[in-house]
Amino acid sequence: MIKAYRPPETDGSGYNRENLQKASQLLDEAGWLIKNRKRINTATGQEFKFEILLEDSGFERVVLPFKKNLARLGIETFIRLVDTSQYINRIRNFDYDMIVETFRQSLSPGNEQRNYWHSASAEIPGSGNLIGIKNPAIDALVDLVISAPNRLELIQRTRALDRALLWGHYVIPHWYVGYFRVAYWNKFERPQIAPPYALGLFNWWIDTDKEKQIMKYLSR
Repeated sequence: MIKAYRPPETDGSGYNRENLQKASQLLDEAGWLIKNRKRINTATGQEFKFEILLEDSGFERVVLPFKKNLARLGIETFIRLVDTSQYINRIRNFDYDMIVETFRQSLSPGNEQRNYWHSASAEIPGSGNLIGIKNPAIDALVDLVISAPNRLELIQRTRALDRALLWGHYVIPHWYVGYFRVAYWNKFERPQIAPPYALGLFNWWIDTDKEKQIMKYLSR
């Protein structure tokens, strides 16, 4: 039976002691032990530290709690904020330890998946394989998605690729917004059934009675 992937959960208070204890245990097992309050690799003597590259200062408030929790584990984190041009150049040349990124997808995945996850794109400057994945199993799944003969096969193969990527722990989910922030005149009507992944603006229409009320109020 295939075990479903579930990321670690907390109560949102910021005091995720249980998860930190589990993380510390995993690091110990991997040979990264605490010495003088720093996480050290016992085989090489290397300190566990890395840089998070940002171009938007708004993400600092998202990253800082992560940095604080890493410090509790003895891991030193540096947050570097750079201008857009420098950020683009560094991203194109894979010159970073960690970044904040969103991998946007369509409802009909295809050839673009090779650019995101395939070994062939891992060392091509400017490619979408920002993680640098080189995994033959992932390559095979990407090829299966691209060659899917019908919609059902495409869904099944995409889910298989998704499971493999999740279990690879290539990313750390750190924030989520499950709604759209939109301001609009109260003169529109919308279908009762909304699109699951979009606002569906092209399906809105003007309620003439509501519009008249608004215009009447504005003309006062």
